Amino acid sequence: MKLSISLVSGVIFAVIAVLHLLRLVYGWDAQIGTFVVPMWCSWMAVVLSGLLAVGNFMNCHKCRM
Repeated sequence: MKLSISLVSGVIFAVIAVLHLLRLVYGWDAQIGTFVVPMWCSWMAVVLSGLLAVGNFMNCHKCRM
């Protein structure tokens, strides 16, 4: 069970990191209501979600052993 939770959450965080990276590369605007989300938020999201994805994948690998 722990293996599947780590794998699923790792994939979700990896997808989030890729989407924020695509936003940065293509210059997509993100807006929540009337608030326009600045690009530096996506830089933080790429780093944080990427680290969380790697951590979950490493945890998934440890569960297999």
